[in-house]
Amino acid sequence: MKIVTDALLSIVVPLYNESENVALLTEKIHESLKGYNYEIIYIDDFSTDGTRLVVKKLADPLVHLIELKKNYGQSLALASGIDYAHGEYIITMDGDLQNDPSDIPQMLHYAVEEDFDLVTGIRQKRKDSLIKKIPSKIANFLVRRVTKLDIKDNGCALKVFTKTIAKDLNLYGEMHRFITLLAHLEGAQIKQVKVKHHARHAGVSKYGLERVFKVVADMMLLLFIRKYFQRPIHLFGILGVLMIIGGGLINVYLLFVKFYQGQDIGNRPLLIFGLMFILAGIQLFTIGIVMELLIRTYYESQNKRPYRIKNIFVSEKS
Repeated sequence: MKIVTDALLSIVVPLYNESENVALLTEKIHESLKGYNYEIIYIDDFSTDGTRLVVKKLADPLVHLIELKKNYGQSLALASGIDYAHGEYIITMDGDLQNDPSDIPQMLHYAVEEDFDLVTGIRQKRKDSLIKKIPSKIANFLVRRVTKLDIKDNGCALKVFTKTIAKDLNLYGEMHRFITLLAHLEGAQIKQVKVKHHARHAGVSKYGLERVFKVVADMMLLLFIRKYFQRPIHLFGILGVLMIIGGGLINVYLLFVKFYQGQDIGNRPLLIFGLMFILAGIQLFTIGIVMELLIRTYYESQNKRPYRIKNIFVSEKS
């Protein structure tokens, strides 16, 4: 599916020990994007196998190489490439040849012709081992259940963004797993497209079962950002009030037991729980107030607004 567009495309590819893949990947990108105006941005994430030397030997004027000073991980490698990219559309993919560059034109169709802000792939007939498939399925299930965002394959690296959405992602930590969700939080209109998936051409996978625990931790952070970033008092304040009420009810009950039933309550664990609930509730409520003030400072000190306008259209007079 050929899309006619003069817009510059930026293909952003993080690399870590992909010396055996990068030359063939470059060739496949050139084959798939004949007739397009594009740049290839490779980010060498402090590889130890000479990946950056292979890229330099390509002597290809369309290839740009960003060399990082140390191994920052995929999220920050992607962020550096996106920040550097000059294209109106930014395309991300992995450097291990499991993504197929020939899928880019059909994805670009939805971004250009149908005005989607993000087009993300759904890998068909994945050629990964179970040690990668199982964590991926668990992560996708958790994301759908917790966020209510029906994305079938959050782990697919092949994506096409508009420049505006890509540069507003603010990737950090290991948030590359949640790029689609981050784009959704920025107000992106998202399209899912079936794409091909290949077995790794060379090298070894960098993922394992420990990814499930990282996904859960990152997802909890994103859930907070999604629901309560602009109103943290609604989370911490409500929890604090509930704990204060709970602790207060416990202590009222204990007072009744002491003064009306004449029982000793000094050695009762329930007394400690009641006091702990009240103290913890006060702390949570205080945290909510402090965070509310920090959020106001965050927006007001940078002249930010807690909303984003995609476009303003004014109809011409007839």
